[in-house]
Amino acid sequence: MTQIKKILVANRGEIALRVMRSAREMGIKTVAVFSEADRDALHVRFADEAVCIGPAASNQSYLRGDKIIEVCQRLGVDAIHPGYGFLSENAAFAKQATEAGIIFIGPSPEAIEVMGSKLAAKEAVSKYDIPMVPGMDKAITDIPAAKKVAETIGYPILIKASAGGGGKGMRVVDDPADFEDQMERAVSEATSAFGDGSVFIEKFITSPKHIEVQVMGDHHGNIVHFFERECSIQRRHQKVIEEAPSAVLDDEKRMAIGKAAVGVAKACGYYNAGTVEFIVDEKLDFYFLEMNTRLQVEHPVTELITGVDLVKLQIHVAQGEKMPISQDDINKTGHAVEVRVYAEDPANNFLPDIGTLQTYVRPQGAGVRVDDGFEEGMAIPIHYDPMIAKLITYGADRQEAIDRMVRAIDEYQITGIQTTLPFCTFALRHEQFVSGKFDTKFVDNYYKPEYLNAATTTEEQEIAAMLATHVIENTQTKNNTKEVSAPAKSKWKTNRLNR
Repeated sequence: MTQIKKILVANRGEIALRVMRSAREMGIKTVAVFSEADRDALHVRFADEAVCIGPAASNQSYLRGDKIIEVCQRLGVDAIHPGYGFLSENAAFAKQATEAGIIFIGPSPEAIEVMGSKLAAKEAVSKYDIPMVPGMDKAITDIPAAKKVAETIGYPILIKASAGGGGKGMRVVDDPADFEDQMERAVSEATSAFGDGSVFIEKFITSPKHIEVQVMGDHHGNIVHFFERECSIQRRHQKVIEEAPSAVLDDEKRMAIGKAAVGVAKACGYYNAGTVEFIVDEKLDFYFLEMNTRLQVEHPVTELITGVDLVKLQIHVAQGEKMPISQDDINKTGHAVEVRVYAEDPANNFLPDIGTLQTYVRPQGAGVRVDDGFEEGMAIPIHYDPMIAKLITYGADRQEAIDRMVRAIDEYQITGIQTTLPFCTFALRHEQFVSGKFDTKFVDNYYKPEYLNAATTTEEQEIAAMLATHVIENTQTKNNTKEVSAPAKSKWKTNRLNR
């Protein structure tokens, strides 16, 4: 067993801070790397040591594995935690670190490579009894041949980039007449995004829920799961609201999907943290989608319902320790909800809204957790993902967690930029969300930007009525005075209307 004494976090923002905090509690020193745009970032100030590795562009800084390895060797770093994004699922970087004698806090390069290809992943898990969506078992770029496959599977079909993720290189085709055009678009987008135009075709589940399972394995062959997360509220195929556990799975389905996730991990000899993603249809039948070979953005909801610090467990596993818990030791209690606070304007098709945090006050109180990497006065850099923070609430049951989230969003004071918080309030209050019947088409089916504008107009009318009443009361009280004092400007109004 190797004792880790110093960890370099090869990331930025809230995930870098989150990893560093757990490391500090374990008595482990931390090293931050940062780009020129992040020189004043919170993770840079928090770390024991910090090194600038390049200009703002990520391909000149956070994606420069060679520079990161060089910093590790110069500062005597024992291990690298990649966080999520950037180099976290880069098999070549994991191998480079290992060959340099540095522990990679994640799975093996081989597991990353297998699960990084959707087709290779399908082939690996085919040896286990894992349900999979009907479709191709090999990549294809030949359009006429692909069209014949689509006809055999039956429409609607889904074209997906083999090396893809984040919704890139993905097209849903309902009409055979549209197939060739959509196939060309998918191949072109996949080539541009991943350097690989290979795609595969599978049956499209018309009302899918996106449910994933957190797994963890050690170097001694032990693999466990930490129950599931519901991640169906998405925009542009990317998650906005997550919760744990799912509101629709019963204990039998929960046990079955957890067992399947462990089987997927076993299929590639997996160790450390990972997430197995499933598509779930209207009958609650589930199908393997893919495996993310890293810690997920939404891991806090799992931590809250299980009481396990997943980052600390990652570090223990990376040191070669046997996991101190078995499947029977892992229990879930209560319910947790997470919303991603993006610097986006939900009233304008979720377009990025970069600017300066003129006001930034976090919500507080029982059952509220905020993972962020910003403070008041800081600018949101245009070079990276526009997520400002993750707001997480915990309750004894789902309704309490939702009620706390609505209250916490109302307390979150952010001005200077638009954020996704108003959309999150809309979604949390919607009957489809409350019932748990929603799927990944929630935004398409139930949301329109004007709904937020209508809500804002109603709030403005209510505020105007309150102010008018206040003025009248002052006038009546001071009817012998020529001047009537105007009420103080409502900070609540300013915060509400600029969010």
